[in-house]
Amino acid sequence: MTTQLHDTPAARNPDQRRTTAIVVGASLAGLMTGLALSRAGVDVTILERSGAVPRTGAALGGVDESLLERITGRKLSKTDSTALRSVASGVQTWSAVHARLRTAVAADPHITLHPHTSVHSVSQDADSAWVITWDNMTFRGDVVIGADGHRSVVRNSVSPEKPDATFAGYVIWLGLTDEAALASSGRWPRDVAFLSGIDDYLLGYPLPGHDGSLAPGSRQLGWAWYDSSRNDLLREKGSVVRNVVHHSLTSADIPEATFRELADTANALWPSPWREAILDCIERRAVIGTPIAEYVPDKLVNGRLALVGDAAHVPTPMTGSGFSASLHDAEAVAASVAAGVRGPAMAQALRGYERQRLNSVRSMVQSGQQFSRSFAGRAA
Repeated sequence: MTTQLHDTPAARNPDQRRTTAIVVGASLAGLMTGLALSRAGVDVTILERSGAVPRTGAALGGVDESLLERITGRKLSKTDSTALRSVASGVQTWSAVHARLRTAVAADPHITLHPHTSVHSVSQDADSAWVITWDNMTFRGDVVIGADGHRSVVRNSVSPEKPDATFAGYVIWLGLTDEAALASSGRWPRDVAFLSGIDDYLLGYPLPGHDGSLAPGSRQLGWAWYDSSRNDLLREKGSVVRNVVHHSLTSADIPEATFRELADTANALWPSPWREAILDCIERRAVIGTPIAEYVPDKLVNGRLALVGDAAHVPTPMTGSGFSASLHDAEAVAASVAAGVRGPAMAQALRGYERQRLNSVRSMVQSGQQFSRSFAGRAA
């Protein structure tokens, strides 16, 4: 089988040869890594298998304007600042942060993003690294950075002896509802709520409206319901196979009986306004079930290949550390790539990235595993 070599910015400008990087994945870690590499003087090609970004109830903690200005290298405009407003201190919607990073990437002349581009395999030699896509395109650079999530293709080449993240033993139901859809249910929450039931936990977070508005009537409520009692459903639907998470449950995957059970449990367990928000999402069938995976890395680098974000380490969301860890990965790997040169020194420079980050991210995942084992064990 022959492949077509896709030209990079450096290939188009051979007289202005710069270090080149292929980043696999354009979620938060991939976009941050691309921006950090570009600011370090690297030409970047980002490959992303999907296109449009779905609207979900996912939220991120510990995100503020200063962090986004740091990674993008640009002060946020008034419009950006409005879109990233938060009702609860330090909490932002995943989609708002992703949109801000995506805008910065689109404006960067040293980054090329290819959506709808799925990577089949990754390889390297002494002088370069490359990826081959499912439609037989080859993208070659000085390094390949895997930012392709917990089912990373790049991880198969970095750590073939330990390629898979493992199922943590529970699912998180996610939803997002508009304030206008809720009946008056008392005072609007001002901060993140963490509630526990008999065998369940609920994380609730007030959020700004779609346009960043904090005006009463235009805001949103997001929620994440930790549930360790549905593992049989996850396996029945192929969401978890053996001990590996394969995909989330969409509303179409969730049986009507499960929706009814969730509604009954929400009525019994959760107070207003979280109860009403959950019931609204259930009524609209706007619920996603995400099985939680965990991965403690033994390595982050193999030659000219490196991992960042969830491709490198997969902690439970309960740690609240995923975004900040991905940001630190992005900056550290960019500094190492900038320090490397073509030839064997690049692999040596990437080992410096591994030395800097490996122990820290291992500890982060392991701390979350203590919660997972305790929580999942309750339903065993």
